[in-house]
Amino acid sequence: MTPPGEQLCYTDAYLRSVEARVASVEAGDSTLLVLDRTVFYPGGGGQPSDRGLVLRASDRRSWTVRAARKAGGEIVHELEPGDSDPPAVGDVVRVDLDWARRLALMRTHTALHALCGVVWRDHGALVTGGNMEPGSGRMDFEFERMSGDLVDSIEATVNAELAAARDVRVAVLPRDEAFAIPDLIRTKVNLLPPGIEEIRTIEIVGLDLQADGGTHVANTSEVGRIHVTGYESKGRINKRIRIELVDPVA
Repeated sequence: MTPPGEQLCYTDAYLRSVEARVASVEAGDSTLLVLDRTVFYPGGGGQPSDRGLVLRASDRRSWTVRAARKAGGEIVHELEPGDSDPPAVGDVVRVDLDWARRLALMRTHTALHALCGVVWRDHGALVTGGNMEPGSGRMDFEFERMSGDLVDSIEATVNAELAAARDVRVAVLPRDEAFAIPDLIRTKVNLLPPGIEEIRTIEIVGLDLQADGGTHVANTSEVGRIHVTGYESKGRINKRIRIELVDPVA
């Protein structure tokens, strides 16, 4: 079996561009490209996929990547419909992220982990769902009751933790070692496939440690501050907290 292309989003979230070679092309309503290496994140765990460009230096052609996804272990790049004459297998191209969007998602994702860390540490509430867009997101928790005072307290505590400039570390651990970590899975339902041999973890040092596959900033100081924009009941013991980033993208 041919090994998949290099998926650099998982090892260097700050890498914005890389030269690559086209490994396969599938034509259809949208052209699908597989490259031998890419910086695109394919989406997952509530984080949307990256967007950006594929550029061919030989004739200065460019194509818009409107989405990316995982398929058969590869990251597949979906080109904007209507782009004619897609790259060919073997072409050397450069892939460029929409960096402002990626950075906003990195900051948002780290902010949500800080929220999760505070809620778990201070209230012992498991996560029942979550989603994000650049600059905003929401998480659902197992709370029986929620009030404005509680939400205000959570917001203040999260902002204090972000301002503490905690390092954010990525590690890939053998499955047995990862599952020996207490409370590694913060979701009510364990979404990790049973056969997976290695677990990628994200640690906000001193606050939070979870299994996670997304992209994050390297330090909580890069997030800035958050504001809780609303909270609501989604069931008897399921409450939703919505947040947005207060500070603009750096």
